[in-house]
Amino acid sequence: MDINAHTQFCGIIGNPVEHSLSPAIHNAAFQKLGLNFVYLAFRVEAIGEAIKGLRALGNFRGASVTIPHKVAAVPFLDFVEPTARHIGAINTIVAEGGSLTGYNTDATGALRALREGSVTLKGQHVVMLGSGGAARAIAFALGAEGGIDCLTLLGIDDKERAALARDLQSKTGMAVEALPLDEETLRTVLPEAQVLIHCTPMGMSPNVQGTAVPAPLLHMGLTVMDIVYNPRETRLLKDAKAAGCRTIPGLEMFLHQAAAQFELWTNQPAPTDVMRAVLESRFS
Repeated sequence: MDINAHTQFCGIIGNPVEHSLSPAIHNAAFQKLGLNFVYLAFRVEAIGEAIKGLRALGNFRGASVTIPHKVAAVPFLDFVEPTARHIGAINTIVAEGGSLTGYNTDATGALRALREGSVTLKGQHVVMLGSGGAARAIAFALGAEGGIDCLTLLGIDDKERAALARDLQSKTGMAVEALPLDEETLRTVLPEAQVLIHCTPMGMSPNVQGTAVPAPLLHMGLTVMDIVYNPRETRLLKDAKAAGCRTIPGLEMFLHQAAAQFELWTNQPAPTDVMRAVLESRFS
């Protein structure tokens, strides 16, 4: 596809962005569908100035927003969809008719990954490890989905964990308990849980031997989702497989949050097979 005066552009806004796989994923998807789009990486320090500049460009269609701008970008947008507003952070901007709208496809991507893994959430006891930005996005997605029996939040930051629990209860009505993330608590809550979602950096490359859950505490009947995608199979997922658990790797959430972004920008179904192939080639 030739780049010309009609080419619409999207990009990733963050600092740093050099490591991002998003340009490779999205450009492959645009090419597959023959769309006159291009996706670029923008290293941005002043988020307000960047959004103001992008707003002035007629061919700007949207952006992925990453660290450290997911919260800071919100005041510079015209609209924020309800789940993203509850989360208090966005990872996607869509430009439409002169207005900029914020979405959080981390939330969407997590739910899609769980559905694609044939995970039933209704009536289930879900344990989430971590209370930071990713945990917040996924927890609100679970709250918006509805039907979960109970969400147990385990985190090491007392204030952050308590604040997330309060926000979830007041904004979604979901039953939430918040407890410290330690082995004693895990030993108490995991036997009764059906779904475990790991949302901390533990086990991420280069610290690939790290895990937040001692292997003996994992049990058959538990579904384990790890949002860490590098390495592709974390120690937690290896231990979970060995224990007979169903596992969902972080690559699935990453893929589905990108697919949701693509669909918001193009109004076309994402070619997830192509996007998956690009991701898998980077982690083969």
